[in-house]
Amino acid sequence: MSSIRTALVALASVVTILPVALADSWPQFRGPDGQGHSAATGLPLSWSATENIAWKAPLPGSGWSSPVIVGDQIWLTSAIDEGRSFHLLCVNKTTGKLTRDVEVFSRSEPIAVHRTNSYASPTAIVEDDRVYVHFGPYGTACLTTGGQIVWARKLPHVQGYGPSSTPVLYQDLLIVPCHGTDVRYLAALDKQTGEPRWKLEHEGRCSESTPLVIHADQGDQLICNVAERVVSVEPRTGKVLWTAQQGNNYAQIPRPVFGHGMVYICGGYFDPVVQAIRPDGRGDVTDTHVAWSLRHSSVPFNPSPMLEGNELLMVSDKGIASCFDALSGKLHWRERLGGEFYASPVSADGRIYFFDDSGTTTVIKPGPQFEVLSINKLEEKTMASPAIVDRAIYVRTAGNLYRLEKPALTGNAR
Repeated sequence: MSSIRTALVALASVVTILPVALADSWPQFRGPDGQGHSAATGLPLSWSATENIAWKAPLPGSGWSSPVIVGDQIWLTSAIDEGRSFHLLCVNKTTGKLTRDVEVFSRSEPIAVHRTNSYASPTAIVEDDRVYVHFGPYGTACLTTGGQIVWARKLPHVQGYGPSSTPVLYQDLLIVPCHGTDVRYLAALDKQTGEPRWKLEHEGRCSESTPLVIHADQGDQLICNVAERVVSVEPRTGKVLWTAQQGNNYAQIPRPVFGHGMVYICGGYFDPVVQAIRPDGRGDVTDTHVAWSLRHSSVPFNPSPMLEGNELLMVSDKGIASCFDALSGKLHWRERLGGEFYASPVSADGRIYFFDDSGTTTVIKPGPQFEVLSINKLEEKTMASPAIVDRAIYVRTAGNLYRLEKPALTGNAR
């Protein structure tokens, strides 16, 4: 049971459907496409605590939510006083200065969370002049970028390990996963008012997943792991379109990815699995639309996979990286990176960046052959997935936010 609890730290995620992985914003977990891709170039290949650091900003409180960035604002969530006070933070992208610190929710009693989780693991979403935050059962809210609370709501469910799953922004809806140990459901809220629009309950074990909205030929679908199965939902109505069984599992953590006309999912405690599923079926598609499936101990419990061209890459919690042919499931390579991993990888500038929990980043070259380009260390605990904007990588550690960037006047810096 203890291993499931480690899963909660890497779950901050949200989806606003965007056609390209833009280079100048990172409005949600895993970037503009929600799948870890950025069009940014000129990024640093190497760094240390003293090399290629544009700034280092101390953050109040604690949290493992990822930074989200639009314009000159970086938004993060944090918790103060052992989970008694839940905050939204804003950091200036240029200077690293903390410009806003807004208490959104508070409690009189401290909250118990697992030692590897935080009180602020779900990632914020920023859209236009609104920021959406979620602290599990302790509150979901919409704020203006000026720091005013527009609406706040609590969705009843019990999370034994602390806040985990992040909502999904879809058109005029904020879709919130409430995968509790008592009740389990998806709730769609009106993003302007916070009023409920639909609710989909599901049975089974507890789950900690963050959904992904995809544009399929048959229409938009919300793909969500719910323990023993993956479910596709019509995001406007909450109607179930199809399901695929995953066996005797619980806590399907990693966020799905989508490409080549297939949904790729991985994870699951007890018997971790990776599957490629064609999303054009209806009903139970386990026997008809699973293009390939495999089970192996190197399948991650926590980090989300990365779809890069024709390759599907992933890293297990124990540091085993794997690369598969995305169309056939053939294994290209499997190598040990070392360390433990909770953050999800990101892809930019012709590289893939893997961040372990000790602050070590392994940078590899995409492709069917394993090639390490660099190994970099910040020497600080790092469990939040990074963000990439323009020429910089933003990394949240246990106490700081870093802007990693080559100096503007030294173009030959690596």
